[in-house]
Amino acid sequence: MMQVEEELARFKPERDTVLTIGVFDGVHLGHQHLIRYVIRQALAKDYLAGVVTFRNHPLDVLAPHQKRLRLTAVEERTRLMLALGMNFVVPLTFTPELARLPARDFVILLQEKLNMKGLVIGPDFALGRQREGNVFLLRQLGKELGFWVEVMAPMMVGGEIASSTRTREALAQGDMPKVRQLLGRNYTLKGSVGHGDERGRELGFPTANLEVNSGQAIPADGVYATRAHLGNEVYPAVTNIGMRPTFGGTKRTVEIYLLDFQGSLYGQDLRVELVDRLRPEKRFANAQELTAQISNDIEEARAILGRSEP
Repeated sequence: MMQVEEELARFKPERDTVLTIGVFDGVHLGHQHLIRYVIRQALAKDYLAGVVTFRNHPLDVLAPHQKRLRLTAVEERTRLMLALGMNFVVPLTFTPELARLPARDFVILLQEKLNMKGLVIGPDFALGRQREGNVFLLRQLGKELGFWVEVMAPMMVGGEIASSTRTREALAQGDMPKVRQLLGRNYTLKGSVGHGDERGRELGFPTANLEVNSGQAIPADGVYATRAHLGNEVYPAVTNIGMRPTFGGTKRTVEIYLLDFQGSLYGQDLRVELVDRLRPEKRFANAQELTAQISNDIEEARAILGRSEP
């Protein structure tokens, strides 16, 4: 049995289903628009609504030389899509074997394993060997095999198409209002707290060094007003992303200073919600200048976080 068959076989929908397929990195507003449409179609027909997604990006297999940073891990994508109302999410591992699978064989698997009766896709969607399963071929297969195919137009947000690529571009520019506009929420970083060099503690602002997965897309270097989610508690915070040039840093770090928090964070998991960029990272002449700037950053962050919805 192929790996894709094994992974699909773990899900046994009790009724017929309407599916959509894709990476859905970021689960931005365009993705949300499509997902809500799938849910409405399923409810109208008394079907279940499902998503087939991928643990890894197909380009990791098809174009491994292209480094592609992700906006959301598969666990976060799954959580977000289920929260929108999807009945189930099926994560598949994209392998060379799956890349060689003909489109016809793949949709037959979706019918056999997931009871697919309907498929909702975007206009540029394609699946199967050499992307042969475009809209035209899928509609032909649907007529032959007994499922319908509907194409959703892309969603426009702020005068442009909502896309994962555009979200990554805005993130790389540190344009958090644009990122929030495209995602419909604040961007978040997740990781565990590791040991740093404790420069912040020496300055009177003890920071948590967030160990972020190397494949995670990180905003432009700078200082950000953020919220730190620790368990069920949420703390206002200031986050510095960058090289710490004042101290001759040689490694890019993500350091969070939780306001109004006392205690140790080492080894704990943090989810950091980036609300707005306060300023670019810069080199200060000495520690005293940096300390004064950090105090200003904290004051500005409190004002921004006080004005925005948690």
